[in-house]
Amino acid sequence: MKPAPTVSHRKADGMELTSDALVNSLLALGAAAVVTTLWLWPRLAPQRPLPVLGRIGLLTVVQASVLAVLALSVNNSFGFYTSWDDLLSPGGAKLALAGNENHRGGTPVPDALVQPTTEGGLETITNLPKGPPEEVGRIESVRVSGKETGFSDQMFVYLPPAYFDPKLTLVRFPVLLAIAGYPGTTLNLLHELPLAQTAIELQRSGKMPPTVLVMARPAVVPSRDTECVDVPGGPRTETWFVKDVPEAILSAYRVGRTAGSWGTLGYSTGGSCALRLAMRFPNVYGSAASLHGDFTVRQDNYTGGDLFNGDKALAQQHDLGWRLQNLPVPALNVLAVSTRAEGDYPQTVQFVDLATRTAAANPQFKIDSLYLDDGGHNFDSWTRELPATLEWLGSHLG
Repeated sequence: MKPAPTVSHRKADGMELTSDALVNSLLALGAAAVVTTLWLWPRLAPQRPLPVLGRIGLLTVVQASVLAVLALSVNNSFGFYTSWDDLLSPGGAKLALAGNENHRGGTPVPDALVQPTTEGGLETITNLPKGPPEEVGRIESVRVSGKETGFSDQMFVYLPPAYFDPKLTLVRFPVLLAIAGYPGTTLNLLHELPLAQTAIELQRSGKMPPTVLVMARPAVVPSRDTECVDVPGGPRTETWFVKDVPEAILSAYRVGRTAGSWGTLGYSTGGSCALRLAMRFPNVYGSAASLHGDFTVRQDNYTGGDLFNGDKALAQQHDLGWRLQNLPVPALNVLAVSTRAEGDYPQTVQFVDLATRTAAANPQFKIDSLYLDDGGHNFDSWTRELPATLEWLGSHLG
């Protein structure tokens, strides 16, 4: 595969959608509009058509500037769109779906399942260590394509310095699939949650082994939160994460082939996905860590209602508490992370207690938990929880 740039990135172009320059420019425009309005308002006081139109025009410019700044700030915080193309052509270049009802077989898949791409906004991340890959590693922006689902999505892949050591050319490295929350984009795993930045520091200090990070978003279909499940008659997101993504990564990188070498991590919706994918497919992911995730599949406006179309048996299969009580216990390492002030804290404690009783009778299943005393469902809490979570994952990845 063609090498991508190292982690020493250029700054974002001045007027990229997520750039600070664009926000600052609109702030300056808004301030200038306010000053101009105050200066010209007395001159536009007469109740004649032209002065009235002038006042309307000034107010329009001021309000448009304020709304634009607010919209950009919200977008940059939640990562709804990462580029002008993403905003103006939603779903266009970001997704390739087959035409038949189960999304298979209708979309041509390129020969290489992982291809370099410049999309995704990686150039906007300026707090990554600079230097040659054998010293600081490398982050690649890639487009991953799936044979089974026909999906195609952009991801980031971090390769540690050891990956480029000539003495280790025959070594396969453990993999951590990190899944962002919903709504949001993969860029949130670098911009809002310093995943790679924290992993790099932990690997430098020896608190985490050299690990390949694969960063993804949960909603391959941007307009709907599919909770990483295979929707009957709809998007097969679960198949994407348990078959297509591992197959693609294995085809392009020197990574482990066993479940013990693969772990998954996520926050919010991504945390729900991480636990569910690992518990349903322990033969793919041997370890999972969830930051403030759920233990059942949500039904809300984001999911478009019931993802299982009323199939209660299928819904049970995705209920993690039900699985622990009714199905064979998987060989799996699990970490549940939350705060005692989080609204879903009681549900987390209930799941951990159930899993602890399960683990006591089945040593192949192991459960740990981490709770902060304060904090909510936000990036501040997840950032504080991240170092300990990555250390835990590093100790369980083969």
